Amino acid sequence: MSKKIVLTGGGTAGHVTPNLALLPELKKSGFEITYIGSKDGIEKRLAEESGLTYYGVSTGKLRRYFDLKNFSDPFRIVNGFFEAKRLLKKIRPDVVFSKGGFVSVPVVRAAAALNIPCIIHESDMTPGLANKLCIPVAKKVCCNFPETMQYLPEDKAVLTGTPIRAELLEGTMKNGLALCGFSEYKPVLMVMGGSQGAKSINAAIRSNLDDILKDFQILHLCGKGNLDPSLESVNGYKQFEYLNEELKDAFAVADIVVSRAGANAICELVTLKKPNVLIPLPTSGSRGDQLLNAASFEAQGFSYVLKEEDLNKETLLEAIHTVYCNRRSYLEAMGRSGQLQPILTILKLINDQLL
Repeated sequence: MSKKIVLTGGGTAGHVTPNLALLPELKKSGFEITYIGSKDGIEKRLAEESGLTYYGVSTGKLRRYFDLKNFSDPFRIVNGFFEAKRLLKKIRPDVVFSKGGFVSVPVVRAAAALNIPCIIHESDMTPGLANKLCIPVAKKVCCNFPETMQYLPEDKAVLTGTPIRAELLEGTMKNGLALCGFSEYKPVLMVMGGSQGAKSINAAIRSNLDDILKDFQILHLCGKGNLDPSLESVNGYKQFEYLNEELKDAFAVADIVVSRAGANAICELVTLKKPNVLIPLPTSGSRGDQLLNAASFEAQGFSYVLKEEDLNKETLLEAIHTVYCNRRSYLEAMGRSGQLQPILTILKLINDQLL
């Protein structure tokens, strides 16, 4: 008897890649897998590249600030609910697993209306608005941080950690050097601002290229539409909008990383044992979850945190050199971290819904 699962989540790569990390074990367990996301989000490309059957539904965003779209997006979400309901009746899955993002709201609520069990995953320290709307109808809520458990219903909360794609551990330095055209004799600084990029980080790196390039080669993941053609011929600097298959080799070649503090990204850094500088999104551009994530990792000795309001030439260079010079202590702290088994734990939760 075949088992069917619908995966959902999107908006950023962080809401998609943990879903994709589950694919090998789900397939091994005999699941027929379908992905429901937004009609034109990053999840569509990533899911289809992974060979999944994909359906898009209407979605909107519930903002905590004034925006004219606040008047139209609720109608899109309601429309998405009915579209998701029709799809779920057609697919007839046994269970839904959601990684969050606003596209997950109509899918999870539609599944619950059809009595299809849902498991959701919250990456950040405190639940985001989309997951807050889904928690009441979820069977289980997975999370990354022990501190998150206090914000979740006791009978639903499960500390799992974030599923990390196994292939990220399979990259090679040789391929990473070839990807960038770098020398093996100079350390590599990898810069990543998430799938959407981070304009402030991009600007800070590029305005200090000459100083950074004295000591490092730079592998820069700058986000879609953020390439700077004028820098294409700079020796020791290689920029990409986004890497998928080659990301494992990019990580393999990186000695240290500068990154935002999205929960999935920083969990990957710990799993891959990459000393890092975190520049979390400030509260002016987020609900403050990245600040909490970064503070937790700094307290555990995994990361050096540089707040965006303190970001300038001097603080950036100091942070990079401090992490590189003290990389051994960061590696030792990461080595002591108790690694959970997120994929196997989540798979058991999924299978438990079929009993």
